[in-house]
Amino acid sequence: MQPNIASLADRPDMLERVVGMADSWPEFVIQDLVGAAHFPRIAAELPEYVLFAEDEQGEIVANAYSVPFALGTEQRGGRLPANGWDAVLVWAFSDLRRGVRPDTVSAISVSIAPQAQGRGLSAVMLSAMRDNARARGFREVVAPVRPNAKHLEPHTPMEEYAHRVRPDGLPQDPWLRVHARAGATIDSVAPASMTVAAPLADWRRWTGLPFASDGDIEVPGALVPVRCETERGYAVYVEPNVWMRHPL
Repeated sequence: MQPNIASLADRPDMLERVVGMADSWPEFVIQDLVGAAHFPRIAAELPEYVLFAEDEQGEIVANAYSVPFALGTEQRGGRLPANGWDAVLVWAFSDLRRGVRPDTVSAISVSIAPQAQGRGLSAVMLSAMRDNARARGFREVVAPVRPNAKHLEPHTPMEEYAHRVRPDGLPQDPWLRVHARAGATIDSVAPASMTVAAPLADWRRWTGLPFASDGDIEVPGALVPVRCETERGYAVYVEPNVWMRHPL
């Protein structure tokens, strides 16, 4: 049975339940400062771009966040930013504050509740996000995609990983494949899509790892190794994503 999908603009009474839905993001991922500053603003300031799915019992089983922004300005020139997820969040809220008319929608996240994973809801929510953008007059959705099996190969360059295909021509990575089946094509790799820089004590708390030696540390759930500097007392994670473009 297909879930019921609505937006927070249509159902503002669901705000707390949608925002509070359990997810499976690694703890360190949600420590990105740009995301911490801007992600909560989407539900508050752009509720029409926050979609959620309810199952037949009325449980929230998925949500999908996106933001409108202006890609075709003279300064941006239609080029998707190398700073990926962080940059598009900053652009979207800068445009909103300055009254710049958006011409593109960027996906920000698709989250599935742990108990509902494995039901194909990611594809359902991606389709709903595309439909929502189309209904609002947009002709393209872009997405800084976090390939969901890349963490199994943290030392493989993203450029190589992203372009691996199966015999049927679809991407090898499952989440990239969902986007491709929806009609998206790869535009580019965003090498610095998200950055988490924090004291070693924080990294130890988030991961349970000792962070006791200099160099690259493999962290469960990380797409690339985390760089540890023990003498300086910090570690930095710079996550690459893959920009995909969905014509509508």
